[in-house]
Amino acid sequence: MKRCMALVLCLMIALALVPALAETAEETAIHDDGGKIVVLATGGTIAGVGEAGKTAGYKPGALTAEELLLAVPELAEVAPIEAIQICNVNSDDITAEVWLTLANKINELADDPAVRGFVITHGTDTMEETAYFLNLTVKTDKPVVLTGSMRPATSISADGPMNLYEAVCVAASDEAVGKGVLIVFSDRIYAARSVTKTSTYNVMAISAGEMGAIGVVRDGTVFLYENPTKVHTTETEFDIAGLSALPRVSILYFSVDADPELLRFAAERSDGLVIAGAGAGEFSEAWIDIINGLSIPVVISSRIDDGVITKDNLLCDNTVAANNLSPQKAAILLRLALTGDASQETLENLFLQY
Repeated sequence: MKRCMALVLCLMIALALVPALAETAEETAIHDDGGKIVVLATGGTIAGVGEAGKTAGYKPGALTAEELLLAVPELAEVAPIEAIQICNVNSDDITAEVWLTLANKINELADDPAVRGFVITHGTDTMEETAYFLNLTVKTDKPVVLTGSMRPATSISADGPMNLYEAVCVAASDEAVGKGVLIVFSDRIYAARSVTKTSTYNVMAISAGEMGAIGVVRDGTVFLYENPTKVHTTETEFDIAGLSALPRVSILYFSVDADPELLRFAAERSDGLVIAGAGAGEFSEAWIDIINGLSIPVVISSRIDDGVITKDNLLCDNTVAANNLSPQKAAILLRLALTGDASQETLENLFLQY
């Protein structure tokens, strides 16, 4: 009898709480006046569709921004959402023109007081490059957050909906203001400068090497623990407002018996080069001979995932150390630098500063 009475009492309390809980949820969804989140969709695996249940063999960029948002109704409880389809492609087909479109659109919308922050859905293959480009070119302190997925929407246990939900939570958070461009993936928050892709299949494929994550998201709550210290967003010197294209920079990967004539070929077709050297940015005597004779800027990075290249590591006096930037990110900084003064001294300072 006592057990029955206890159960009845618990049921009565639960029923009494239902209207209050429903009212609270309604207030969260409807009365949020902090501003809207603009979702800029570019395609990728998060918008991919394939054979039901499978994680490979899908078509990236098959779903629209609106369809992505419909799959996560909980977003309405975070903030009002506006969706803009920038493109709908595999991220290997992202171009500098897409970067410029994204940056200019964010810079335009950031002036609207009704906009609280931005989320960009993107394929993971080149997400780190888009994030770093935006980190150097957007002119707002409002949160700009990239996310994507490793599994298409039609796979078993697709990771896209949760990543999108958490990205919107970060973009709507005051904690993310002024932190530069961020990537949110698998519950973790990364700074654009240090983030990279580390696996071809793992749902935790986005990481930051020895730099690590700067925060986490748990049940929609944002916890940020570190501040990126390198210059970004509103403090950078790069202005892309009048640009329709970027200078061309080629990346050359050194390995045993790598053909040095590739350097000449690339130099003839490029405004600058980045070398993905072995170890601390090293390469053969044959490569040294050709690089010493080049008249375009050459930045030395490494094919190693972690570590730093310093001026003391350089084998050629006419080259610039990439610091700890990966070859692909060093190429982005060099492309932007080439839109202005790209003397060796200037480049040396830029690669230390950014």
